[in-house]
Amino acid sequence: MLRFVSRYSLLLLFPAVIACNNTTAVDESDGLAAFSADSLGKHIEELSSDAYMGRKPFSEGETKTINYLEKQFAATGLEPGNGGSYFQEVPMVKITTKAAETMQVQSPKGNLSLKGFDDYVIWTDKTDPAIALNNDELVFAGYGVVAPEYNWNDYEGLDVKGKVVLVLVNDPGFHAKDSTLFKGNTMTYYGRWTYKFEEAGRQGAKGCLIIHEREGASYPFSVVQNNWNGSRLRLDNRGKKEELCDVIGWVSGPTAKKLLEAAGKDTTLLATADKKGFKGGSLGLTLSTSMTVATEYNQSHNVIGKITGSKHPDETIVYTAHWDHLGIGKPDETGDSIYNGALDNASATSGLLELARAFKSMKTKPERTIVFVSVTAEEQGLWGSAWYAQNPVYPVNKTLANINMDGLNWFGKTKDIVVVGKGQNDLEDYLKEEAAKQGREIAFELHPEAGSYYRSDHFNFAKAGVPALYTSSGTDIEGKGKDYGKQLKDNYTSKNYHRPSDEYDPQIWKLDGAIADLQLLFQVGKRIAFTDKWPGWKEGSEFKAAREKSLQ
Repeated sequence: MLRFVSRYSLLLLFPAVIACNNTTAVDESDGLAAFSADSLGKHIEELSSDAYMGRKPFSEGETKTINYLEKQFAATGLEPGNGGSYFQEVPMVKITTKAAETMQVQSPKGNLSLKGFDDYVIWTDKTDPAIALNNDELVFAGYGVVAPEYNWNDYEGLDVKGKVVLVLVNDPGFHAKDSTLFKGNTMTYYGRWTYKFEEAGRQGAKGCLIIHEREGASYPFSVVQNNWNGSRLRLDNRGKKEELCDVIGWVSGPTAKKLLEAAGKDTTLLATADKKGFKGGSLGLTLSTSMTVATEYNQSHNVIGKITGSKHPDETIVYTAHWDHLGIGKPDETGDSIYNGALDNASATSGLLELARAFKSMKTKPERTIVFVSVTAEEQGLWGSAWYAQNPVYPVNKTLANINMDGLNWFGKTKDIVVVGKGQNDLEDYLKEEAAKQGREIAFELHPEAGSYYRSDHFNFAKAGVPALYTSSGTDIEGKGKDYGKQLKDNYTSKNYHRPSDEYDPQIWKLDGAIADLQLLFQVGKRIAFTDKWPGWKEGSEFKAAREKSLQ
């Protein structure tokens, strides 16, 4: 049941007023008129222009981006969100790798040479100046998962210390089409590539290679190829103990087939990993390759502004969107090398500015503090939000909710809005009620196998126990239907996601749908700002225990 059923019933009789669980009555339309598609478009156009060079942290593009956001926050009337500053420093290290052009594979059937970029992509999270595989044994470890709650351990009985593990992307339930395994078609965190690298490191493996598969990864191999001989960022963890593999990366599907054939196996071996009781083992192959590593330690920045609450200033609602993208990289087929990231994520960063303007325009000041955080290094591993969650400016046990945006609706008004992470917390219910007032409904992600709830910045708030809402554009486009909307989303993923072609075109983008979605998220936050009820996690959520612990 919804927490606000009785109150919501009253709203049907008195639609002009939000009556929260205290004496405060708020004009439901307060702040809505401030939203502007023209304003939103201008911010997107600016932030995704070539002048910002793809907004990569540690670049001139970062400096331009955070200065622009600081200027806009101040112009909107937001207070500095970190003491007297709009910036929170995020200590990071940039790791730039130069890998050998090939990888040599030795097998009983003879030697095989794999070509970097085409057949595989590797990099490292370590800062050693030189990294190498020297005839290191290759072990197939299924999905590379240790999940006690699912009674699953792919490493049981395997000695992978000093070896390279080959693992499958996603979860067993997805590939087996078995709803009884893990969460079936819905990816858990165990299916994420980040987890697989982390677990391989904990197991003492020297390397970890994930077999790419389009449906399981939810993006083409070309997205993975963007990591070839590029730079990546991590938090600066000097002085902290970390268990990291020397070499991490991906092999293409056809390359995995070559490796299996060299081992005297075929793809039926992969299917055995879908069954409980699976036992991995050595493939009888050894790998050799190398890379050089250059490091740069520096500070990136989260940008934070706030509106101090009138009644509960120490309690916060945090809106987030990442400002960063991929910078300048490998040219595409047109020769364009600037990864502008218009949708991902200049759009939602601009949406933060619209939300801030709307809250600031309210005649009745929010009773709780509204915080706007544009975080860094999401594209590199959610590092800006991870740093904030580990070093919160506002205590997580006084943070009622996080509302995160990562890509706004660019194709017009929809009858629905998509909740990513079905059944996690009460914010889903609040959104459903607010959507109904617009004559809309909530839907759920089209591709739960993609694990999107674990792929954006709200995830770090959720891990800290803060109820987090993450939405995506709907697909039921007014006058065109769901099939058309799904086609547009799929086309973006295949043609524009993490490519230079993710650019803003004011002749094509229709931002009235984005405004409608922003207004919904605004109403959800406004609701929390005036109620005595705190939103909570639902039973069965893996994040409920963290919240309960933080409130003790």
